[in-house]
Amino acid sequence: MLKAFQDALSLLVQLDGAVLGIVLVSLQVSLSALLIGTLLGLPIGALLATEQFTGKKTIIVTLNTLMGVPTVIVGVLVYLMLSRTGPLGAWGWLFTIKGMVVAQTLLTTPLIAALSRQILEDSWRIHRDSFLSLKLPPLSRFKWLLWDCRFSLTIAVLAGLARAISEVGAVMIVGGNIDRSTRTMTTAIALETSKGDLPLALALGMVLLMIVLLANLFTFAVRQVAEHRYG
Repeated sequence: MLKAFQDALSLLVQLDGAVLGIVLVSLQVSLSALLIGTLLGLPIGALLATEQFTGKKTIIVTLNTLMGVPTVIVGVLVYLMLSRTGPLGAWGWLFTIKGMVVAQTLLTTPLIAALSRQILEDSWRIHRDSFLSLKLPPLSRFKWLLWDCRFSLTIAVLAGLARAISEVGAVMIVGGNIDRSTRTMTTAIALETSKGDLPLALALGMVLLMIVLLANLFTFAVRQVAEHRYG
């Protein structure tokens, strides 16, 4: 066991090409999905927090349900959509990074939308009368509300990152876990562990933990600066 850890550290220190390639694919897929999920999820959360319309409660319940949906279900659905006989088969995205981004976007968007709705709804209760008295159009209300809660919303974005970068099932189904193409850290860890290559699995696990730790430290630092400056 100790030797496996030593070999894993050696791989990290040497910046092994296999490790670096897998990490870059993971970051490309997860950060792309996070960006799209944030651009879609935050406006949806703002809309649900501030507006009243028919079917709102149904959408909220649906988003809350999708937050905990098994990732393999999303993977199978995206696989069916992108397969040759599927409605989007002509795109040729199956077993590609683009297809993996689609799968992870479907996982991150509901999570960010649901969490941001809860955060923005509390702020909306406080500022509602002020916004309505100014007779601001909905788009302007969304913009100012998102800006007012920008530091609190980092929690929702961080949750989206954790959902994306730690996901295994959907990207394995849609991406195929192809070496030097669609292999991510999580799928590689599962594969290398089953093969008995513990040093590579441990090295990738360490990188994954470091990325999550750095993201948490960044979020914590942002909130501390915000509380110091505006608190």
